[in-house]
Parts: sequence; C-alpha cells; structure tokens
Amino acid sequence: MDHIIDKNEKAEPFLQQDIRERGVLLSIRDLKIWFELRKFGFGHAGYVHAVDGVSFDLHNGESIAVVGESGCGKSTLMKGILGLHRPTEGEIFFRGESIGEMKSKEIKQYRSHIGYIQQDPYGAMAPFMSVQRILTEPLSINGIKDHQQIQDMVHKALEEVKVFPVEDYLNKFPHMLSGGQQQRIVIARSMILNPNFLVADEPVSMLDASVRVEILRLLRSLQESRNLAVIYITHDLSTVSYFSRRIFVMYAGQIVEKALVQDLLNNAGHPYTQALLTGTSDPDGANAHKLKEVPPGEPPNLINPPKGCRFHPRCPKIIRGLCEVEAPPEFEPEPEHSVACWLLR
Repeated sequence: MDHIIDKNEKAEPFLQQDIRERGVLLSIRDLKIWFELRKFGFGHAGYVHAVDGVSFDLHNGESIAVVGESGCGKSTLMKGILGLHRPTEGEIFFRGESIGEMKSKEIKQYRSHIGYIQQDPYGAMAPFMSVQRILTEPLSINGIKDHQQIQDMVHKALEEVKVFPVEDYLNKFPHMLSGGQQQRIVIARSMILNPNFLVADEPVSMLDASVRVEILRLLRSLQESRNLAVIYITHDLSTVSYFSRRIFVMYAGQIVEKALVQDLLNNAGHPYTQALLTGTSDPDGANAHKLKEVPPGEPPNLINPPKGCRFHPRCPKIIRGLCEVEAPPEFEPEPEHSVACWLLR
C-alpha cells in the first residue's frame, strides 16, 4: 500500500487556523478508509477501498447530503466521521483538531458533539429499555448526575421532537411505539446533549411514506432552530431538497460530483448522477408505463477497483482511451459545482 500517514504527525498550524477562520466545523482531507483482507485469517489478501480519497468541508449550521447507491461508501464515511473507523490515510478535522490523533477520552468528548440518527429506529434502541432510560443513558455516560437536570433535559428533548404528552411516553418500550414515534425518540436521543452537528443515516428509509415528510420537516426545524450542521446520508434523491444546501454524490468510494442541491437536480454533470436522477421515482402516474434507461452492470469490486474513472465500465458516454486509463480531476463548470468527469474537460 502507498504511504500511510503517521498518526503521530501533528496537523499543520496554518491549516487549523484556516479551518477556524472560515467557520468550518468539520474538514475532511483526502480521506481513505481501507479494510485489510486476510487469507484464512493469516496471509495478506489485499484491501477493500471503502472510502478512497474523499475531501470536503462542513460549515457551522450547514446541511449537506451524501448520496449514492448501496456499497458506494456512504456508511463507512459516516463511521469514519463518528470515529468508529480510524483513517488509513488522510485526515478528519473537527474545529481544526485531528480526530485521528485523539485518545479514547478525547474521542468520547468529540462524540458528545455529534448527534447520530440511525436508519432503523427499532433496531437502534434496546428493547428492554423504557423511553426514560433510553434518553437518560447518554446523559449518565457523559457524567451528568443531577436528577432534576436529567429530568429537565429528557422532557425538553421529547418536547422538541413533538412527543406529547411527555409523561405518557416515558415508561413505554420501543415495541409499544409506531415507526414514526420510534424515530422521534431516536432523534430526541441524538439531540439531548446539544450537539454541534447531526449525522442522519437514511433516517426515513424505514418509515411509511406518509410519515417521511413529517420527520424530514422535524429535522429541518431542529436544524434551523439550533443552527445545527447536518450530514444527511441517503440513496434517495427525492428527499434531499427538504433541508440540504449542498449535495455530494459518491460512487465506488469517491465523490464524483459536488453542487448546490437545485443546481445538481437541474443540471447534473456526471453520467452517474444523471443515472441516479433517472432512477428517482416519478410522482406523475401518467409516466408509470415508461421504462427508464439505467446504466448496465453493477458497482465495481472495491478490492480491485477499475483503473481510470471508476464508472467507466458502466458509463454510456465513455471516452475510449482516456476514461479507462486516467482518473479525472475535478472540473468546475460553474461556481460551487464540481464534477470529476472527462466530459467536462
């Protein structure tokens, strides 16, 4: 494997200062998260390039969406941000401090600044815990012991997610709640420590269609009232416009397009993004009989990803002799819109 950054190296002071001055909450620089494979548990058999060279900034109060099909690296990226996977190479900075250099106690403190909303609300909660205990646990873990303070924080969290009357829910268990109520409890738990930003991993994909808009509106209301930064991870482009300002499209461990949401929805530059938009559900029943064209094939094997552009084996607009050989840089067809595709050279 190529050079792996020494975890003892300190972030350059000018970079830390630049991050703070620009109001950047989270900064990711050429992040790689690879998983080593072993033959029969012993010999080296290569690496899974789950995240392979991702860079972006998240500003204070900003909301972004990370989209892509299953296996593109979204969840691994999220776990890297949460500190569950350490970078193989590259850096993640929180307020100018490198997460990769943090010790266990520092990681614990860092995580208290993050609210995490899981995809499956029922699976995210211990079935033997009441709502009261589910919301009290993160407070106890982070050293909050005053009984009255705990009760006040629990009640405030439930009121913010519009679970009324609060007293009726405190002694309920997850199986006694509907899917929408379960997700509201998960959101309340993610907010109870007053985080600086939220990581929402497919927060509405397990819910009924009638409930999804309510939960998305709730998240947007919380984001605006608390000035929260949000990373919204999804495969569904039809939901990103509810509260995301920018959108990043991932394919095979890399970000292939970055843009403001409406710019991307109206003028997608990368063939993969165009394919995702083509596959988005159409609310017009008159189009139900039309079969949509989607790229053939499957996402590449990330143990041995294709050379050049990773989308080229499936791309309908491939430039022969170029796309198969050389990975494209990021081109910027317009301000705040970058596309890693040779078509825009």
